[in-house]
Amino acid sequence: MQRVLVTGGAGFIGSFLCENLLAQGHDVICLDNFFTGSKRNIFHLMGSNRFELIRHDIIHPIFLEVDRIYHFACPASPVHYQFNPVKTVKTNVMGTINMLGMAKRVKCRLLQASTSEVYGDPQVHPQTESYWGHVNPIGIRSCYDEGKRIAETLTMDYHRQNNVDVRIIRIFNTYGPRMALNDGRVVSNFIVQALQNQDITVYGEGEQTRSFCYVSDLVKGIMTMMETENFIGPVNLGNPDEFTIMELAKNVIELTGSRSKIRHLPLPQDDPTQRRPDISLAKEKLNWEPTIKLRDGLTDTISYFDKMLTSVKKAENV
Repeated sequence: MQRVLVTGGAGFIGSFLCENLLAQGHDVICLDNFFTGSKRNIFHLMGSNRFELIRHDIIHPIFLEVDRIYHFACPASPVHYQFNPVKTVKTNVMGTINMLGMAKRVKCRLLQASTSEVYGDPQVHPQTESYWGHVNPIGIRSCYDEGKRIAETLTMDYHRQNNVDVRIIRIFNTYGPRMALNDGRVVSNFIVQALQNQDITVYGEGEQTRSFCYVSDLVKGIMTMMETENFIGPVNLGNPDEFTIMELAKNVIELTGSRSKIRHLPLPQDDPTQRRPDISLAKEKLNWEPTIKLRDGLTDTISYFDKMLTSVKKAENV
């Protein structure tokens, strides 16, 4: 049994981590400032005497005694991280320094949740961990892209200089239940629009590609990486099946039985044209690869959002 800290633990991925860690018998501290996280995601865990919730912003120091740190605190969708870009940078820099400082002090292992966004608009396809990326350092996405890149730098510098035990993962597009209604990422946008028979908003011609990993597959990879010895990473975690955004839109319309039409809008600045992980390293080092196909994962995600929208309507009519 370990005492485990999950920063951003009330978020989409963080809440599944908390749930799975509790199921394994660990004591779990969930730390979140609830900027994008939700108590709804962790409400079912609150009755456990091995679960503790702390409302805290990691840009400020905190002192805890733990055996593991899953460092996930940071808004991850463009809508949210561009809302307050300076705060996003602070979360990635000061927050990561605070967590690495804790790991150094108590001699515990820290897993840094990085992102495929460190590759920017890639000129290498698919993306391998050895690719250094193609990122605009002064663009509107750079608060997140460059923030995560410096978080990786800090993680490796604390490891080399202070011998902190670290792991680095690079998460590709992930979807599933517990995404927020206003998440702003493409899967949730399309599903919410389709369920309400609104126009599906596709940026550009929709020929840009993404690879979508279901959240339960991702969490298995994350937890395996944390407990893998003699491998720091970084390692790509994502689904190598590649789809155009138009293919995703058509799948969502079909699975929801929606009357939605597709409406094209101008491409956002610095929007990557291709994104697909090379997961050879994850297969070799972690014996991990995703198993859930897009349509199966979308079916579960659609069901979740359908229930969420129904509960919102009921609340509005009260």
